[in-house]
Amino acid sequence: MSEGRKRCCGRDDTEGMSCSCDLTDDTLFNGRLVCRQRRDGYRFSVDAVLLAHFCRPAGHGRALDLGCGCGVISLILCHRYPQLRLTGLELQSALAALAQSNAEANQLADRFEVLQGDLRRIKDAVPPESFDLVVSNPPYHRAGGGRISQMDECALARHELAADPESVLAAAAFAVQNRGMVCCIYPAERLAEVLTVMTHNKLIPKRLQPVYSYPEDDRARLVLIEAMKNGGEGLRLLPPLYVYQHRNGPYSAEVARMYEAEQPLPHQPAAALKE
Repeated sequence: MSEGRKRCCGRDDTEGMSCSCDLTDDTLFNGRLVCRQRRDGYRFSVDAVLLAHFCRPAGHGRALDLGCGCGVISLILCHRYPQLRLTGLELQSALAALAQSNAEANQLADRFEVLQGDLRRIKDAVPPESFDLVVSNPPYHRAGGGRISQMDECALARHELAADPESVLAAAAFAVQNRGMVCCIYPAERLAEVLTVMTHNKLIPKRLQPVYSYPEDDRARLVLIEAMKNGGEGLRLLPPLYVYQHRNGPYSAEVARMYEAEQPLPHQPAAALKE
């Protein structure tokens, strides 16, 4: 990923909107994909890239990105699956507008639309069981834990002020079709809680991949989870994924490939993805 800084445009912020000098252009796939972000707001991290590559959407399906932020997960999925249609739902109006702008900047607005709304009121945003895949990179920290950022944008993105696991997974269960897939990423230490909430909402875990910082790390830091609505028994535990080659080292070869130039994937029928 590379970052290009924008020079100040000199425009007064008379409309309460950030001018382009407050934004950076960050690229993926050797510049094939551009994601504009607030320089001083919440910025996506490697977690979003890992989750976007963990998903296995049906080629011609519809996917919902809950809490889409600047839209990076949807952008990656649009690039990798040219027939996939994405809808992003974002609570914060400024981030929703930014995600829509990113869709347009990458000429993906015909396949990626952004809705401004609250996932806790999912019934007001989308029809029930209208998506083949729901993906979410939700806030990680409990509302009463950790240091709350002074910036509302960062606080909502990092802390469960408006998106605790029950709210996120209940919204996902409402929006995904029967036997459709839900993919998310959470801290590994919260796995038991997340799996309990999933099964309560009839989301049956089918694939799980622990994420370690580096091979010598003594515990997983994150976990990627794929669940099927009303799925049957059978959970596949995937090999560990290492983000870095070693402590303070560069990205592992597997993660580095996620940022490099990549051709769109061929269409895969839904039947091939639902094991």
